[in-house]
Amino acid sequence: MLVVTQPDRPGNRMKLTPSPVKAVAMELRLPVGQPERIRDPASVERLRELAPELIVVVAYGQIIPRSILALPRLGIVNVHASLLPSHRGAAPIAHAILAGDKVTGVTIMLMDELLDHGPLLRYEKVAIGARETAPELTARLAVAGARLLADTLVRLDEIIPVEQDHTRATMAPRLRKEDGSLRWEMTADEIDRHVRAFQPWPGNTVNLMGRALKIVAGTPVDGSGEPGSVLGRSREGLAIATGEGAYRLETIQLPGRGPMPANQLLRLPDA
Repeated sequence: MLVVTQPDRPGNRMKLTPSPVKAVAMELRLPVGQPERIRDPASVERLRELAPELIVVVAYGQIIPRSILALPRLGIVNVHASLLPSHRGAAPIAHAILAGDKVTGVTIMLMDELLDHGPLLRYEKVAIGARETAPELTARLAVAGARLLADTLVRLDEIIPVEQDHTRATMAPRLRKEDGSLRWEMTADEIDRHVRAFQPWPGNTVNLMGRALKIVAGTPVDGSGEPGSVLGRSREGLAIATGEGAYRLETIQLPGRGPMPANQLLRLPDA
């Protein structure tokens, strides 16, 4: 057995920090491999020498090359955090929230050379909460995915793989920093989906009263007016007019500062 994960990366104070996968593997005294690039000849050769019957891939973050796909007799099983063929790609959870989906889930599939394209083995639907954020949904999907993976591996010989309906495929590309730039001309629901989807990264920034600020938390509310205008202040936050409806800023963050209640913005100098 071999656990393959990403190399240690700089963490707090630039100290090299192991991935959570490596930390658990070390607790269990399992051998760990951390190649910079999984397709490097030395990495491929190490896996070939192990002669694996099966490989399991979960959120690994690198493309698995053909040279590795061909190694295990039973194939490579992948856990993907969407109901394939919907939301193929690196950021399925964020894109499900962003799209306004009511239901997502986890899919267990056999990998091929194309992105999230291989035959389906099992899936489990998971409802998305009306106020759920990406980190909250990620935590629930991780539990569902682990449970479904374990059950699938036990029954692998009984399961008949099913080809995906590729005509229904949608993509969930890797998030970029610029994806988090918001405009008050967007609808309140669009802003809300962005705020919930893009946590913790890339976050969501918007201009208000001449300040660039990060929206940490908020809620759509009733109201109308010129987009970007302050409609009211309450204990809960600041109601801001959008292109359709209003959005109540509840927690914000200014550059160089920590998160703060949004209604404190009006107390700052030049507010």
